[in-house]
Amino acid sequence: GVQLVESGGGSVETGGSLRLSCAASGYTSSNFCMGWVRQAPGKEHEGIATINSAGWVSYADSVEGRFTISKDSAKNSLYLQMNNLKAEDTAMYYCAAGCTAAGGYKFWGQGTQVTVSS
Repeated sequence: GVQLVESGGGSVETGGSLRLSCAASGYTSSNFCMGWVRQAPGKEHEGIATINSAGWVSYADSVEGRFTISKDSAKNSLYLQMNNLKAEDTAMYYCAAGCTAAGGYKFWGQGTQVTVSS
């Protein structure tokens, strides 16, 4: 089956940077729409970045200009470069694949925690 494994989370101070990685297996990432979703404590899941099979990207307003999504099809990997991190970026970050018509994803990773302290 499809497996998504995130890495790169951690603790950082406000204004710092982190790069999340997602190693995918069980399918070819170049054929899939993929993205990053986060969930802060007590809040709903928030889709923050998406990249489709053609390389078209979109971002939530909350991260536009600070985060960059990219993928390496040769490595079957997805990345999220996060710059100028803010306390409100603290959340569990999930790699997801297989965009649905309802705006969700078919496949999810187990998540990696990002904590931003001021």
